[in-house]
Amino acid sequence: MTSQPEQRSQVARRAVLGTALSGAAAAALPGTARAQELTGTVPSDADGGRRPWKLRDTMTTDSAWSNFLRGQDLLWTKLPTRWYEGPFLGDGLLGSMIYREPDANQVRFTVQHGRVQDHRPEFGSGWGTCRLPVGHLTLEPAGTITAVDWRLSLWNAELTGTVTTTAGRLTLSAFIHDEVLAVRVRASGGERAVWTFHPEEAISPRKIQEAPPADYIPNPSWTTKTAADGTEQVLQPLTGAQTATAYRRDGDELLLSVGHSAPSTTAAEADSLRNLRRAGSYGTLRRRHTRWWHAFYKKSFVSFPDQRLQSFHWIQLYKVASASRAGGPVMATSGPWLEPTPWPAVWWNLNVQLEYWLIHGSNHLELDALATTLRQNQEQLIANVPTAYRADSSGVGRSSDMFANRGVGRPGSGTEVGNLTWALHNVWLSYRHSMDKTLLRDTLFPVLRRAVNYYLHFLTPGSDGKLHLPSTLSPEYPVVPPQDTNYDLALIRWACQTLVESAELLGVDDELAPRWREVLAKLTPYPVDDNGFMIGAETPYARSHRHYSHLLMVYPLYLVNWDQPESRDLITRSVEHWHALTGAHRGYSYTGAASIYAMTGDGDTAIGYLRKFFDTSTRYPCQANTHYTEAGPVIETPLSASQSLHDMFCQSWGGVIRVFPAVPTAWADVTLHDFRTQGAFLVSAVRKKGATRFIRIKSLAGEPLKLRHGLTGTLTVLLDDGTPARTRDLGGGTLAIDLPKGREVLVHSGARPDLVIAPVTVGEPGPAWGLP
Repeated sequence: MTSQPEQRSQVARRAVLGTALSGAAAAALPGTARAQELTGTVPSDADGGRRPWKLRDTMTTDSAWSNFLRGQDLLWTKLPTRWYEGPFLGDGLLGSMIYREPDANQVRFTVQHGRVQDHRPEFGSGWGTCRLPVGHLTLEPAGTITAVDWRLSLWNAELTGTVTTTAGRLTLSAFIHDEVLAVRVRASGGERAVWTFHPEEAISPRKIQEAPPADYIPNPSWTTKTAADGTEQVLQPLTGAQTATAYRRDGDELLLSVGHSAPSTTAAEADSLRNLRRAGSYGTLRRRHTRWWHAFYKKSFVSFPDQRLQSFHWIQLYKVASASRAGGPVMATSGPWLEPTPWPAVWWNLNVQLEYWLIHGSNHLELDALATTLRQNQEQLIANVPTAYRADSSGVGRSSDMFANRGVGRPGSGTEVGNLTWALHNVWLSYRHSMDKTLLRDTLFPVLRRAVNYYLHFLTPGSDGKLHLPSTLSPEYPVVPPQDTNYDLALIRWACQTLVESAELLGVDDELAPRWREVLAKLTPYPVDDNGFMIGAETPYARSHRHYSHLLMVYPLYLVNWDQPESRDLITRSVEHWHALTGAHRGYSYTGAASIYAMTGDGDTAIGYLRKFFDTSTRYPCQANTHYTEAGPVIETPLSASQSLHDMFCQSWGGVIRVFPAVPTAWADVTLHDFRTQGAFLVSAVRKKGATRFIRIKSLAGEPLKLRHGLTGTLTVLLDDGTPARTRDLGGGTLAIDLPKGREVLVHSGARPDLVIAPVTVGEPGPAWGLP
């Protein structure tokens, strides 16, 4: 007999995995009469033997990785002229885009840094706490540039190649590591390389769209100096801060670093010099640089037969690691590659959420600057709500600096309220993929508790006995509902459910738990009409809208999902109507639809929507170097396209791992290796000729494992020592498997297949990204 405390623990462990299964699967959960004990009944192999097994991973050597990633590299045979055409380098802090200097026979290396911002909150995030430009380098040859031959090596995170001129040739290589841009240029023939650093005015990039506020005072001009060792410096004073750029040239090599300090107005100068001293020589820094990147790529592997999309996906992994590292600044809309833009800040109503989704499945939680930003700035999140609510509430407005400094409006005033709660869903995803209880206890639970408290101050009972929310804005939809905006209702439901489950898991007897349960029981239903989910009460979805804010309960929250047969028609009507009204759609409108259709298991429709993002006849397609622009550069959409691919290959919402749930029919072969899922599992799987050959799962945390495997016939389920695993058939093609922490399980049907992890053969060739 199971004790009551143990039963409660099991319930909590199941609940925190997500929404429960419905239908037949729900009726067959462990502990019910329908659960089937299959211990010892599943054959351990076709011949009845119990042989230990082990994957043969062909991607373990540097040469294998170098060869594979070389096929994904970006190439240039003509000189790029815009930021969205050129190579890009970064280390999560310092960033550089490389393209032709406008109206000049020069190559520009932009120099921008994720921490460089203004510090005058009285002017708002657009002007007072915005990202600020630093400057750019120019490489001026002696002759006229006639050709380039460049490669951005993903494996080495390095730009290499040549610049051919009428005078000779320049052979260059460049990378960024530890806040140092390192460039080496060797001249031949009659060529020579002239480097010049151009500081840029420390004013908001938003100036391309509007004039500064009336009482805005420009930052002082920069000054220059030469350090004792000959290092050149540009010093940019700011209000309560300083930016310093230091650079030195040694023969063919140039090293440059940027420092930023606040509230110190002098420390950046020393920081930039220290970065250069720490770097040492070009060769020493390059060895450290390549060692980091080689270890980075080996954490997971995916291969599928569409060359153009496969290359795109690996470029996004390179991009997100170039743009973000845990503990560093959360990505602004353009990452570390600041350019003239109306959006020189962090945007919290969609951008920042989409930027970080792909780090989970790709097994790169070390890039999660979003979770660390919210942990480090909890006092600012409190200060963002009106004074009357700071005792127990937190929030963040639409846009902010890297410290989340932006006030949030009151429900009832028609402003956005739910952005912090949505950002915390990303933190919850990081928790679920790591099962790191410290993240749950120290960040997710306390900050989410305060975010929900802000809502609780305004929820009021109506004559129908339901709780209603005064008017709030569904991000960027032009009509404000009088009450009950679906964006917020979905976030409130998810948050209260997560708080109840988290308190149980942490063993916290929280005084607000009864209130959270009351909200879950009494919160008004989502407003719905004949076309599906509305924007909110009395507000149909009637105008084309790029955001899917009114559909958050479907994706990414999965509160309303395809495992609920009663919800399928509503989901279908809602998505079809969302895309039937055209005109405002943008790139992430297509990636969002692709992920929703992947949830339904319709891989062909999913890839059809995803390909719209790459269709150059659309208004806002993916650009030549895989970056993206609307009125200015924005980084989130290409990164979310990689998440759409993840959703086709492996999903883990609702406590169930789904392997190859929505692979397009044309992709007969797919390889996954160490794909990280909720519950902290690493999944490896191979699909050949349209059928899954095997699935291997490793448990990193000992969480309950439910697997929707997609296999047919008699299953073999073996632990890593060759003994049969204990399993239970939950119905609907879902299997519960007892898998202790640190152990692995192999699932296949028929005779044991070759357990080989290797790249698949390209079936759909395509040109390289860049300007090949």
